[in-house]
Amino acid sequence: MNAASGLIIGSIVLSVLLLSGCAKEPETRAAPRPVRVFQVGERTNNDGIAYAGEVKARYETKLSFRVPGKVIARHVEIGERVRKGQLLAQLDPVDYQLASKGLASQLSAARAERDFAKDDLARYKELLEQKFISATDYARTDTRYKTARDRVAALESQLAQASNQAAYTNLYADREGVMTALEVETGQVVAAGQIVMRIAQLDEKEVVINVPEDRVAELRSATEVTVALWADGTRRLKGRIREIAPSADPATRTYAVKVTLLEGGDLAGLGMTATVYFPAAPVRQITVPLAAVFQPQQGPSQTRVWVVDEHTRTVKSMPVKTGRPAGNQQVSVDGLKPGMLIVSAGANRLSEGQSVRVLGEDKAQSAARAQAAQIAVRPEDAARRVVK
Repeated sequence: MNAASGLIIGSIVLSVLLLSGCAKEPETRAAPRPVRVFQVGERTNNDGIAYAGEVKARYETKLSFRVPGKVIARHVEIGERVRKGQLLAQLDPVDYQLASKGLASQLSAARAERDFAKDDLARYKELLEQKFISATDYARTDTRYKTARDRVAALESQLAQASNQAAYTNLYADREGVMTALEVETGQVVAAGQIVMRIAQLDEKEVVINVPEDRVAELRSATEVTVALWADGTRRLKGRIREIAPSADPATRTYAVKVTLLEGGDLAGLGMTATVYFPAAPVRQITVPLAAVFQPQQGPSQTRVWVVDEHTRTVKSMPVKTGRPAGNQQVSVDGLKPGMLIVSAGANRLSEGQSVRVLGEDKAQSAARAQAAQIAVRPEDAARRVVK
């Protein structure tokens, strides 16, 4: 091979390399991302509002001794029914009885002094009329009598008070009911006014529930309320809202609502769990799965969903406004129209305009094609296949 031939071959090789380098490589398209979709639909919400609560007595009395002392006897137990005037507990009365006896002795002496001063005043009055004594002596005797009389009145009041305190060592039930709490035991020293027992009346019962602040206004206009006991959930009892707390609980930030039971009070035991149902007007709303709602990591932090274009099989984000929860793993939204397809699983891994593949759609299409192929087979062909 001469030099000219080698030069020609080198030029050809160089040209091929240059042409291959200038040629564009074919673009590789990303595979569609598999997603699950949900078709938006409108539904009517006829469900009422329900809150769980506890059955309590409307009237519960906290009992305490009016005097301090040591508990020497307790005559009731928790859960026991008591009648009005029944003796519940006793304090040691010895000190109060001794105080009463001492005051009684002082009162007896004071009455004797008063009676003597009274007779003495009568004699001084006669002497004054006969001009045997001066008016000053009579006034001095009259003052001594009034002092004795007032001292008797004071001791009578002190004796009555001491007698009352001695009687206060016995604690009686002031109404009929059931014992719900006992705070003391025999031998314990209690202070005056310290709560020792609780009595609940059984003639009127109510259910106490806690309501969030955004629902309080709705309950103020509620007229029909029903209550279901957890022990007997098949029966609904009529109730009436008796009281809504004027302020929220500082710990839970909820409002206490008391619902009076208008029937079935004998079925509702104290401490039972109950559910209070408030009726709600039918509302047409659009609900979507919670997994379909997301917030973009960049840009405005507004809640959005991915809407699937049925023709191009691409996704586009659309802003929505979320409302209250609507059932299990559902939330009500505003901003969507019925019939739209939205991504219900895999929303956090998508981007604007990305191609998607609906999971389950391929199987449905394959089944449809197989069914169509079976229908398209002629009867004679099917007969031949059977013969073979």
